[in-house]
Amino acid sequence: MTDSKYFTTTKKGEIFELKSELNSDKKEKKKEAVKKVIASMTVGKDVSALFPDVVNCMQTDNLELKKLVYLYLMNYAKSQPDMAIMAVNTFVKDCEDSNPLIRALAVRTMGCIRVDKITEYLCEPLRKCLKDEDPYVRKTAAVCVAKLYDISPSMVEDQGFLDQLKDLLSDSNPMVVANAVAALSEINEASVSGHPLVEMNAPTINKLLTALNECTEWGQVFILDALSNYCPRDSREAHSICERITPRLAHANAAVVLSAVKVLMKLMEMLSDETELVSTLSRKLAPPLVTLLSAEPEVQYVALRNINLVVQKRPEILKHEMKVFFVKYNDPIYVKLEKLDIMIRLASQANIAQVLGELKEYATEVDVDFVRKAVRAIGRCAIKVEPSAERCVSTLLELIQTKVNYVVQEAIVVIKDIFRKYPNKYESIISTLCENLDTLDEPEARASMVWIVGEYAERIDNADELLDSFLEGFHDENAQVQLQLLTAVVKLFLKRPADTQELVQHVLSLATQDSDNPDLRDRGFIYWRLLSTDPAAAKEVVLADKPLISEETDLLEPTLLDELICHISSLASVYHKPPTAFVEGRAAGVRKSLPARGVGGVEDSLPQPTVIPNQESLIGDLLSMDIGGSSATNAAGGAAAPPPASNLDLLAGGLDVLLGGTEPTPAPSTTGLLGDIFGVAAPPASFVPIKQCWLPADKGKGLEIWGTFSRQGGQPRMEMTLTNKAMQPMTGFAIQLNKNSFGVYPAGALSVGAVGAGARADAPLPLATGGPVQRMDPLNNLQVAVKNNIDVFYFACLIPAHVLFTEDGQLDKRVFLTTWKEIPAANEVQHTISGVVGTADTIAHKMSLNNIFTIAKRNVEGQDMLYQSLKLTNNIWVLLELKLQPGNPEATLSLKSRTVEVATCVFQAYEAILKS
Repeated sequence: MTDSKYFTTTKKGEIFELKSELNSDKKEKKKEAVKKVIASMTVGKDVSALFPDVVNCMQTDNLELKKLVYLYLMNYAKSQPDMAIMAVNTFVKDCEDSNPLIRALAVRTMGCIRVDKITEYLCEPLRKCLKDEDPYVRKTAAVCVAKLYDISPSMVEDQGFLDQLKDLLSDSNPMVVANAVAALSEINEASVSGHPLVEMNAPTINKLLTALNECTEWGQVFILDALSNYCPRDSREAHSICERITPRLAHANAAVVLSAVKVLMKLMEMLSDETELVSTLSRKLAPPLVTLLSAEPEVQYVALRNINLVVQKRPEILKHEMKVFFVKYNDPIYVKLEKLDIMIRLASQANIAQVLGELKEYATEVDVDFVRKAVRAIGRCAIKVEPSAERCVSTLLELIQTKVNYVVQEAIVVIKDIFRKYPNKYESIISTLCENLDTLDEPEARASMVWIVGEYAERIDNADELLDSFLEGFHDENAQVQLQLLTAVVKLFLKRPADTQELVQHVLSLATQDSDNPDLRDRGFIYWRLLSTDPAAAKEVVLADKPLISEETDLLEPTLLDELICHISSLASVYHKPPTAFVEGRAAGVRKSLPARGVGGVEDSLPQPTVIPNQESLIGDLLSMDIGGSSATNAAGGAAAPPPASNLDLLAGGLDVLLGGTEPTPAPSTTGLLGDIFGVAAPPASFVPIKQCWLPADKGKGLEIWGTFSRQGGQPRMEMTLTNKAMQPMTGFAIQLNKNSFGVYPAGALSVGAVGAGARADAPLPLATGGPVQRMDPLNNLQVAVKNNIDVFYFACLIPAHVLFTEDGQLDKRVFLTTWKEIPAANEVQHTISGVVGTADTIAHKMSLNNIFTIAKRNVEGQDMLYQSLKLTNNIWVLLELKLQPGNPEATLSLKSRTVEVATCVFQAYEAILKS
């Protein structure tokens, strides 16, 4: 008879009967009683009253009975902590049992019982089990350390369990190594400091690679994840690791394959793209990724989301595998949509004919969402692959002829984008589009059609009639359509003023007097003022040439993509969001990123701009500098700063207005109405702090250095004054900066000649960013070495953060709002500034001179709120909200950033600028 019988008894007085059976002298009866207790516990009955009786059953040699009792203990120990202490002696005794299964079971159960009183007794048995002769016990004990760390981190560190765990990485048994790696990874994730607990080095990596071939599939996943966090010393070591990991690509388990892909993608960044190994690895990565698409739909979806990242980073890997992404009739919709997305990313001139043929077929499917996406995909192909644009437009026209409503509407939306990409090329089809005007009922399609009519009004004879028909139900239209109608009618008026004056007055009246949408009203007033004051200027503004739209409008931002590549085979790669966006309590500053691409080796490459490494030996670096070298050497090896890359998702569309705010009022101008509207004014210089004594004469052997920092012409500068208070002339000046948080280094040599006794010389030094990076404390600390014919002198100074604010730090309203929402609340810091003088407008103007840009301003309950953005030279974006109370000298500054460590520097910069 099976164990199902234990779940069928529901008679009265059962607890009393079980109690007597648990105290029976017969072993079989005891075991049966414990099984009944576990069955009752499983179905939700409260059997905690039997705790002492069940604990008495622990004293047995029967492994099955012991497992059942331990299961009961894990469930009820928390509610009966005092009673659970009774079991401690048995646990300790079982940890020294001759049977390794019992030893492992005891230490595992003690780790699972999350009761402080029992935790105290766990240390000694755990220490013994970590050194047990049996590998099964050791691997169980390794996981137990991670469980103990979750309960009491300080105990694990104080008792030296971390060191024992690190020793297990050298264990002879591969499963012990895998569990030790898993435990250390989990502890590392939970660590408050965010610093790695184990310094991965070549010998450790070699041991992990050796264990990789022999452990179970999940052990391999843990080891591969650990390997992905290691940065090889040079390209030769990266090459060696790649060769040893490549066989994992043939594994049957999808998790192992994706983990291996993650490690290889990271290591490929360290190798030059010209090397044969990179092309070989690219060829080897394709088959395993393709194989994943033959699994069940759920695995396919996860694989496709990861492949999407791989294709964005390295499209050459799957450029010949287009056919495997063609949609099958029985694919679930979520798989179809992902395949479609990857097809567009892989589309090229070589395969566009195949892709278009497929997309045309998909556009006749029955699934409406899929058809919509297919039609949009045709438009994306036209924009991405220029030679195919004509074929794509013909295909879209064929689809419009089908007169299927949702197909027509999607086609019009994408044709609008094609017109933007290829102006004055396909306008002959406008008449066909106008025939379908009456069938459009979706806001996006109507807005697109209105844009087309307004943009090409001079080519459409009855453009005024078409737009007038939209105005009949103006107030019932979506805000998106209303805005387009307003702009289109103004365009029509500027192109054909004679016969459209009434129409433009009508639409301006509707937008400014009858509308309660602030965005629409503001745009209406601007147009009205422009047209009434200077129609010629209005023409320049409204009919200005539009920038061509980009080929790929939905690519992930490069820094985010690099971070997600480091999280392949995790939830982050499925959500396409960093872990900080959806994991509560995750340390905000701990971010993974791909290493910079090496040319000759890893040492030659600069670090990622947004990652600030930990501070190590600082003075050692400074002492080892070649200060007497050439100017190229002085400029951090002459390394050029990498091109700036945004940390923000710039794809946030669809928001009508930012926080209900208005544009900030610019400073007064003397350039007339257009100057008032667009803030055209000659800005004064940015804030420069007063000079401070960096090196006193008594420490510089007569050399005294006063200095400050400024920003001129988009470049930070050190402004120094050197005074010779010695009795002899000083010559042969050279300067070097230590590695620092922002990669600042001299952009040239120190241009100072001989300084005679008692003389003084100004020494301006232009600075560049993008040099070697090392985290300093405080973050803006800069260590400097100055050499002359007398000696080498060392001093430290603080770089004011505002000289590192770049001129391209102004965000679009919608991007600002989207990003503010995406950054978790844990990444928000507040600061109070006292002694603030001036109005919100004068403050906004003052900040803009220092590259702190005001995105919007609004007034809430008498408080002025300024929403501002700035960007540091290492591509860290900072979003800010400044609350000002008129007449109150105190202001509240809220800061949000994906890298909140910069908050203190930014707050100091605000204080200095506002009080200047």
